[in-house]
Amino acid sequence: MTTIADRVRQGRIDAGLSQTALAGGAFSPSYISLIEAGRREPTDAALAVLAARMGSTVEFLKFGADGPNEARTRLEVDFAKLDVKSGAAASARERISRLDLDRVTHALKVEALLTLARAHEGLGDLESAVAILEPLLVDAQARGHHLDAAGVATGLVASYLEAGDLHRSIEVGERVVLDLERAGLSGTDEHLRLASTLLWAYVERGDLLYATHRASELVRQADELGTPRGRGSVYWNAALVAEQRRDYDLAQRYTERALALLDGGEVSRDVPRLRLNYAWLLLRSDPAEPVEALRQLDLATPDLNASGSEVELARVDVERSRAHLVMGYTDDAERCARAALVRLGDQPRLEKAVAQLALGDALHTRGDIVASGEAYKWAADMLGMMSASRQSAAAWRELGDRLLGNRDIAGAAEAFDRALREAGFRPSIPTALLEAWSAFPTS
Repeated sequence: MTTIADRVRQGRIDAGLSQTALAGGAFSPSYISLIEAGRREPTDAALAVLAARMGSTVEFLKFGADGPNEARTRLEVDFAKLDVKSGAAASARERISRLDLDRVTHALKVEALLTLARAHEGLGDLESAVAILEPLLVDAQARGHHLDAAGVATGLVASYLEAGDLHRSIEVGERVVLDLERAGLSGTDEHLRLASTLLWAYVERGDLLYATHRASELVRQADELGTPRGRGSVYWNAALVAEQRRDYDLAQRYTERALALLDGGEVSRDVPRLRLNYAWLLLRSDPAEPVEALRQLDLATPDLNASGSEVELARVDVERSRAHLVMGYTDDAERCARAALVRLGDQPRLEKAVAQLALGDALHTRGDIVASGEAYKWAADMLGMMSASRQSAAAWRELGDRLLGNRDIAGAAEAFDRALREAGFRPSIPTALLEAWSAFPTS
């Protein structure tokens, strides 16, 4: 857009306004028409009124993206985006926080705030991320900008999901998905990305059957209408649903399709994370494929070193440990498991329990039963500090299998019981019956 006329016309369209609505009581619709035709040069006072109604600025309408405030803010937002992608979330937060967003166009302000929300997410400050995203969603919906609303809603669904608020996560996601479908926007990248992100909320809520049904619908929709990026997002999330059903063959096929669609596109953290998950699946296929798993981990590591988190890199070490163990290289398996534990530090977390399991497996395979038992005990202590989830239930189940193999029957029974409880299976024996049992003498 090279002229004021072009920018006023495009700004009005982006704001969803007719010429009459933009004119309001201050101007006549014919005056707006003359401006857009390039036959009238509006005064700064007139531009101020028009800019306020369109969510723009006088500077932008006069100079476009070359205006000093717009250009400087755009540069800082672009740098902040790079910071987020490279894992420097704190730097991104500081960049955006220093900007005066009231002096730039509405579109650039929204872009800056979305970047700030992603920075908060990267720092684990989900409350601040949600405080930014909720008003942005309301604003996008009020303007009738369905695709923008979908982008914001995807971030909200993920934030609420990570915070454990499954009800709000699903409520937001389903409402915006329905809006997109009513607007005839099914199959767009924004629709597919939001709907596939929502699948994980269903899984976490325990609706695995419905998640499977929705995944099948989305795969069909993506194949018919989606771009490679949109289809890749659907296949990846459908793979995670299949993985939860323990259908590793289907999960592997979906992941391979996702990689084929997403690899070679724009630089993204998605591809190395997808390779990491693919390696996980390869080590659980029948038979396991440790050589290919190590190759995928090697491909993922450079990008994760540049933009991944220590948790993701620790997951790489754990999967390397498992691959080496399958191949019979116990020393390498132990070394990788210990490297994962060093990366994870002293804070209790589920990933640390999983790394202790990998270390225990390496030690047990080498014949050091005492040391492996200590590693498994560490894993149990760590899991005991975690809140209940499907992931913690799976880790308790794996620990139970190890303890059973270590002939720790009592420990295995306790681990299996914790797995059942955290998966949602609570004791159902009446208290009176338990008391009656306890009254019987034992031999």
